[in-house]
Amino acid sequence: MLTQIYNGHVLTPEGWINGGSVIISDGRIEEVTRNSHILDKADETIDAQGMHVVPGGIELHCHGGGGSDFMEGTEEAFRTAVAAHMSHGTTAIFPTLSSSTLPMIEAACETCQRLMREPGTPIMGLHLEGPYFNPRKAGAQMPEIIRIPDPAEYTHVVEDYDCVRRWDVAPELPGAVEMGRYITSKGIVAAIGHTAAEYPDVEAAYAAGYSLATHFYNAMPGFHNVREYKHAGTVESVYLMENMAVEMITDGIHVPIPILRLIHKIKGVERTALITDALAVSASDSDKAFDPRVIIEDGVCKLSDRSALAGSIATMDRLLRTAVCMAGIPLQDAVRMASETPARIMGIYDRKGSIQRGKDADILLLTPDIELHAVYSMGQLVK
Repeated sequence: MLTQIYNGHVLTPEGWINGGSVIISDGRIEEVTRNSHILDKADETIDAQGMHVVPGGIELHCHGGGGSDFMEGTEEAFRTAVAAHMSHGTTAIFPTLSSSTLPMIEAACETCQRLMREPGTPIMGLHLEGPYFNPRKAGAQMPEIIRIPDPAEYTHVVEDYDCVRRWDVAPELPGAVEMGRYITSKGIVAAIGHTAAEYPDVEAAYAAGYSLATHFYNAMPGFHNVREYKHAGTVESVYLMENMAVEMITDGIHVPIPILRLIHKIKGVERTALITDALAVSASDSDKAFDPRVIIEDGVCKLSDRSALAGSIATMDRLLRTAVCMAGIPLQDAVRMASETPARIMGIYDRKGSIQRGKDADILLLTPDIELHAVYSMGQLVK
């Protein structure tokens, strides 16, 4: 089947095409053209009416949605959460587990592996956020589950399952550097997070292969004093690691708007990814969180004692609106940080992350006000 999206403001790696067309065949992009002439051979034509035609969002860090959490480990929970986020502009996703027991990790791995084998799946692999974290920076992670890196445990997970694509670790923990070398040798992205790391720790982690900072500015220290002496925190250290990428929760709450602008200015489009860090309550009609310790207040998830934020209720379309309409980031940059950069970080840019010939037809139509009009996954209408 040949589908033509025509009369669009199309974002390509070379820039915008006004009045452009995207030709889709068998779930992939066959051609991107400046010609909006309707093709005689097209089986389906879609008039974009001048709207922005951009690549679908790639979610690096998402715990759930639609009332389901990936920690449940079931096929039903995975399908529900993924479908909820797809309806809001996510067309590829790395389901995320908070710090979990080994049986919970195994259950999620088995489900993720099975779903990844389905043709046209939006599930790209599993993201393990923990459990090897600094308990002083636990945030909303379950403190009783947090532990130091266990080589027997993590090698079992990596060797016995082929779905893990990213693992987040506090780099100052004993064995964290060795773990980073090991997982990166297996093609897994190593990220630093929930950490009290200072410059020497970040520098050592970077040298060992850690290439990403988890929800930048959250659950990590900035510039601070230790008694009378000043220390560079994790934040400043990550800025100084030139090629270390960052992800930022772009809900306008977890990271203040001026800081979103600062990250964009310093790290730039090529090193910054937009994420939701969404919990099960996101994209849901329910206001009940999966974790009983969590409440929903002021448009965000918090621990009930209000000691920490606990994740967001954001979706991909909200990330784009926040970046553009609140932070003043150019739409082209915001879209690239939601699609191209995540794809490059996770090594899937050969098939995802941009509107180019031969790539998967994961496409969003956005109104001039950055409202989501339509979502296409592998050329099929989702919303």
